[in-house]
Amino acid sequence: MENLLQELNKEQYEAVVNTEGPELIIAGAGSGKTKVLTYKVAYLLNEKGIKPWNILAITFTNKAANEMKERIEKIVGQDSKDIWLGTFHSICVRILRKHIDKLGFSSNFLIFDTLDQKSLIKECMNELNIDDKLFSQKSILYEISNAKNDMCDEQEFINRADSSRLKTVSDVYKLYQYKLKQNNAVDFDDIINLTIKILMDSPEVLEYYMDKFKYILVDEYQDTNKAQFMLVSLLSAKHGNITVVGDNDQRYIFI
Repeated sequence: MENLLQELNKEQYEAVVNTEGPELIIAGAGSGKTKVLTYKVAYLLNEKGIKPWNILAITFTNKAANEMKERIEKIVGQDSKDIWLGTFHSICVRILRKHIDKLGFSSNFLIFDTLDQKSLIKECMNELNIDDKLFSQKSILYEISNAKNDMCDEQEFINRADSSRLKTVSDVYKLYQYKLKQNNAVDFDDIINLTIKILMDSPEVLEYYMDKFKYILVDEYQDTNKAQFMLVSLLSAKHGNITVVGDNDQRYIFI
C-alpha cells in the first residue's frame, strides 16, 4: 500500500489518509478523483483494517461503479466483493428488496421503465377523463418526476396545487401511485424516496444501516438532488465519516 500511496501527489495523499470525519474534495475533470476514492477505499481496508461490508461507495453511473470496482479489486483482491459499491439507485434497490414489505410491497417488486410509466399515466388519464390534447402524458410524467426529486409525495403535491392545471396533475399523481402499488411496482424516482421513508419510519432499520456503513464515499457530489442528499445524511449520521468528491466547474451542494 505504501508504494501505491507514493503515486499520489500531496493533495491526493492527504485526501486518502484523512479518513475520520467529513471531507469535501473539490477537483476538476482529469484530476484523479476516481483514483483518490479508489485508493481511499484500499487504504481503509489495508491500513485501517476496516471490513469491506462497512464501506459504502456511491457513484452516479453504472459505468463509473464498474470502473471503481475493477480498480479496487486490482489493489485489494477479493475483499472488494463485499464492499457496497454502486449507484444511488442500485444501493437503494438492495435495501428495498430486504425491507420494502414495511411499505406494503413484496420483495419481488417491479421497477417500471419510461414506457411502463407512460402506459400507466395514460391509463390514469383515461380513468379520470383527462383530455390528452390539453395534457400530454410526457408533461404530467415530467411534473411527477420533478415532484419526487424534490421529495414531494402525492399528498403534499395535492396540498400545494394552486391552479386548475396542477390540481389535474395531482389527481393523476395520486391515482398513478395507487396503481403502482397495486402492481407491486415502483418507478425510478420512487427508489430513493421509498428507501428514505423506510429509514425514517423504522428506527431499527436506520440504526442497522448507520451501524453498518462506518465509512461512506460519494462521487460527483455536485450532482446530488434533495433526496440523494437526505439519504447520505441519514446513513452517515452516526459515524460521520463521509467523503464527497465534486467537480469545481459544476454546481455545489455543501454539507
